[in-house]
Amino acid sequence: MQYRLAAILPGAPIDRDGIFGPGTRATLEAFQHQRGLRVDGICGEQTWNTLVEAGFRLGDRFLYRRTPMQRGDDVADLQQRLCTLGFDAGRVDGIFGDATSHALADFQRNAGVPVDGIVGGATLRELIRLESRHHDPELVSSVRARAVLRDAPPTLSGRHVAIGESGGLGSVTGALRRRLLLGGTRVTELHHPDDSTQAREANELAVDVFVGLRLNPSTSSCRTAFWAGTHDESPGGRRLAELVQQAVPEPLRIADGGVHGMALPILRETRMPSVLIELGPASLVVEHATLLAAALSGALGQWADASWD
Repeated sequence: MQYRLAAILPGAPIDRDGIFGPGTRATLEAFQHQRGLRVDGICGEQTWNTLVEAGFRLGDRFLYRRTPMQRGDDVADLQQRLCTLGFDAGRVDGIFGDATSHALADFQRNAGVPVDGIVGGATLRELIRLESRHHDPELVSSVRARAVLRDAPPTLSGRHVAIGESGGLGSVTGALRRRLLLGGTRVTELHHPDDSTQAREANELAVDVFVGLRLNPSTSSCRTAFWAGTHDESPGGRRLAELVQQAVPEPLRIADGGVHGMALPILRETRMPSVLIELGPASLVVEHATLLAAALSGALGQWADASWD
C-alpha cells in the first residue's frame, strides 16, 4: 500500500516501510479525498481497488471488453481520448464496458487500423497521433448526456425511478414511493445490501434516475453525493443533488450545502443520473419521514422540469 501511495502521491509523508503511522494515514486520506472516496484513513476493499486502478497507465496492458470488466486510470485515459476525438465512450469512469468497446471499434475503423476491439500498439499510436491534432476540450459524452436530459419529457409522469435502500429507511422509501406513484411515475425499490448489485439492477431496468438512500447514524443531517470522476461528472446527477439539498426540511439541512461529487460504486456504476442521499440519525429521519419524502418528490419533479440548454 505504501509503495502504491508513494508512486501516486510523490513526496507525501509516508512512514517507514511496513509501519502504518500518522504519515501513512494522512497520505491515504489525501488519496481518498482526491479520488472521491470516503475519507476515513482505512484501506478497505474500495480504497485498495482504487489504489490498484490508479497504478495503470495507458499502454501498460492490452485493454478490451471482458468479464469482469477492466478498470483503471488507463481505461479512463482511453475513454477521455476517444471522447475528445468525437467517439462516445460514455462517461469517463475508468470502466471498460460496452460503450467504450463500441467507441473503440468506431475509432479503429476510422483510423484504418485492425478493428479488433483491443488497445494494442498500433491503436495507441493512432490515438496519440490524432489527439495531438485535436484541441477541442469538450467531451462528446458530456454533450450527449446533456442532450438526453434536454430531450427527456419535462415531467416525472411515465418515467421510471429506482429507489435504492439497504436498511433503516423503509418509512422514507415507502412514503416517497407513494408520492411518486400518485404523480404517474413508475417506481422500483431496490433493497440489496450490496451497492454494486443495486447499480446492476438499476442498469438492467434502464431506469431514468436512481435515488439511493442510506442511513448514517453518525450524522445529524442530510448530505447528497453525485458521480464525479477525475475527468468527468454527471450533469444530471449534480443538478438533482443540488435540488435535493435545497428541498430537504430545515432540521436536516446543513450550512455547507451538503453536495459532493464522489466516485462511490453506486454512483460510478449506475448508467443514469444518480444521487446517494445519506441521512441520520434514525430518530430524526423517522420523525420527519413525511416531510422528507415530500421534499425528495418535489426535487425530482423540479429536476425533470429543469432546463438543460
